[in-house]
Amino acid sequence: MLTCRSYARAVPKPEADPTVPLQLSVDRSSPVPLYFQLSQQLEAAIEHGTLTPGSLLGNEIELAGRLGLSRPTVRQAIQSLVDKGLLVRRRGVGTQVVHSQVKRPLELSSLYDDLEAAGQRPATRVLANTFVPAPAEVAAGLGVGEGSQVQRVERLRLAHGEPMAYLCNYLPGGLLDLENGQLEETGLYRLMRAAGITLHSARQAIGARAATRAEGERLDEPEGAPLLTMERTTFDDTGRAVEFATHTYRASRYSFEFQLLVRS
Repeated sequence: MLTCRSYARAVPKPEADPTVPLQLSVDRSSPVPLYFQLSQQLEAAIEHGTLTPGSLLGNEIELAGRLGLSRPTVRQAIQSLVDKGLLVRRRGVGTQVVHSQVKRPLELSSLYDDLEAAGQRPATRVLANTFVPAPAEVAAGLGVGEGSQVQRVERLRLAHGEPMAYLCNYLPGGLLDLENGQLEETGLYRLMRAAGITLHSARQAIGARAATRAEGERLDEPEGAPLLTMERTTFDDTGRAVEFATHTYRASRYSFEFQLLVRS
């Protein structure tokens, strides 16, 4: 697997927010268990950004009293989100939101757009933006000669101040003029479309592996933590390869979703 140089940078931690009031309700006539109704509403609030990382839920007694639920029911709802890694119980602090997991559909879309759609407030740090001789794997993906000049863009994508993914993209030389300021403000695919490039299709492979020490430092994960990997070659409407990418994602913050159809 092709890898890019590692850049370890400190990422500021989000400051804790005060307890956030929520509009919660349960339907006692529904066959859906009460704890699950509550956990789904809390998870939706986290995913939509109503509960941001650092937010406090308040204590179980207050929440149970407000909804007319038993403490074990509330505790079960909260524990289900703790098990998912969305909440954490901190002694002397309370139950706190850690993060929301981004669920990305398996389609030709950019991470920037997916984070925006999920209410995740994306941000980008450009780690490198330079021209390099194309390694063999990149040359094969882009359909250019090995050693040809290609543009390599390395970025760290963040949401709510936390690193989500490391993105390494190779573009054919002369495809478009990319400035660091542009790459920090928006997604690569938006810049391509603005330059008149029509993205049509892609070949994509998804995998998983353990983080190296450098990757762990870059993504704020311990060495050996699970990472999701993606390798993608993207084509325009003329069949020309316009991007070869290798990405790594925090498995604790990110997942891929796809729909399966049954053939009769």
